[in-house]
Amino acid sequence: MLLNQLNSKTVDDIDIGYWELKDNEDMFWSEVFLSNLKYTEEGVKISLDFFLNNLIHKVDYELFKNNFFSFVKNGTDFRQSMLIKSSKGKYKEFVCNTTNNGTLKLNKDSKFIFFNKRKFKTSKKLTKNKFYYKETAAMTKTGSWYIDFNKQKSYWDQQTRRILGYPEDYLPSLKNSQKYYPLEYQEIAKKIFFECAIDGKKFDTEIKMLSKNGHSFWVRAIGRPVFDIHKNIIGIRGVFQDIDITKEKELSLQRTSNIVASQNKRLFNFAHIVSHNLRSHTSNLSLVSELISSFEDPEEKLSLLDNIKDIAKSLNDTIEHLNEVVTIQTSINKSKSKVCFDDVLNQVIGSIGQIIAKENTTINANFSKLEYINYIPAYLESIFLNLITNAIKYRHPDRSPVITITSKIENTKQILEISDNGVGIDMEKFGDKIFGMYKTFHYNKDATGIGLFITKNQIEALNGSISVSSKVNFGSTFKIQF
Repeated sequence: MLLNQLNSKTVDDIDIGYWELKDNEDMFWSEVFLSNLKYTEEGVKISLDFFLNNLIHKVDYELFKNNFFSFVKNGTDFRQSMLIKSSKGKYKEFVCNTTNNGTLKLNKDSKFIFFNKRKFKTSKKLTKNKFYYKETAAMTKTGSWYIDFNKQKSYWDQQTRRILGYPEDYLPSLKNSQKYYPLEYQEIAKKIFFECAIDGKKFDTEIKMLSKNGHSFWVRAIGRPVFDIHKNIIGIRGVFQDIDITKEKELSLQRTSNIVASQNKRLFNFAHIVSHNLRSHTSNLSLVSELISSFEDPEEKLSLLDNIKDIAKSLNDTIEHLNEVVTIQTSINKSKSKVCFDDVLNQVIGSIGQIIAKENTTINANFSKLEYINYIPAYLESIFLNLITNAIKYRHPDRSPVITITSKIENTKQILEISDNGVGIDMEKFGDKIFGMYKTFHYNKDATGIGLFITKNQIEALNGSISVSSKVNFGSTFKIQF
């Protein structure tokens, strides 16, 4: 019988199996419930423990137990299909639910759980398939989900709730679905789902999700649109798999590869400095020494001392530059900390305030979209200092320097941009040499070609990157990805 046909019946008369749960924790199983399973009251022990340990199939055990206690303690209604063992040892499928909808006259002092038997018997093969499906989902950490646009609801399977750390009775929120993703991935997730919901575009992507306790982890998300008979999109169905361990290993390998490549570049620079710059200094020093030895006039010998001083200074500068690069590599193990962009900028402005004032420099900063970063404070200060002083040093002769500094999150990456209105750089001529050691592109007498090289090394030492876009006479923009 259907529930809406039973308005005139009492609970004792209905032809539906049910449990009655009383406040004193007593439990009653109806005659119909027992007869559907071919049991008698004498052949079973009417208790939750007996049901869990002897009757319900183990694939449905955990979900039902959680649903049951949530219903008893919190009054949370549920609906669940399950397999229950009959007296002959065969499993039969029932739909268990707690919703009455006012169609039955029930005892107000009790709670009821209804068991509606399916019209067909569940074969052993189907039972095994269902078990293996759930076991496979658990072992591969794969959950399935469905979004129903007509009902405006989301549905998760048991494994999805487990992966995300939500209880079995948790109802996913379609309205607040962004909370299942870290802030930097929310726009990406929204874009993917909108393209699927509106354009019918399938997706297979890797993205980070957020568990109930705030832990972020990598998943592989696969989804496709669901159509009705009129080919209208009525929902999205999909699965996602926890791939955090594999993805982190992949990213770690990529970082290691990048570090090796960066180390090779630095070794090449070291080899160039040792073989060219240091050799040049020592050759000049040897030449001057030979000249001093060849001169007999003391005054002529003294006239060469200035040359020795210049060579010694150049040699000392080169060794200091080498030491600075080595220091970068030995400092990367320093502890990172939460660094405020605004604090670092104010510190740099304080240290070069006279230069800023002398050149009538304007600095516009906006860190509202990304206020903090986990970084080595001294490195961030050095990056700001080098790029700001460069912008002032290579200012345009016809206008005062204007420097614009912004931070943001772009495609999940933390970005810092520093732009100026200076003389700019000819990218066609010098684009591939900008960050090289001792590379200069203007005729400033105080240009050394070491600042940008040091800045690049500091950023790359912490697995970041720096790029530049520039136009002659219009200015330059340096983009740092941390």
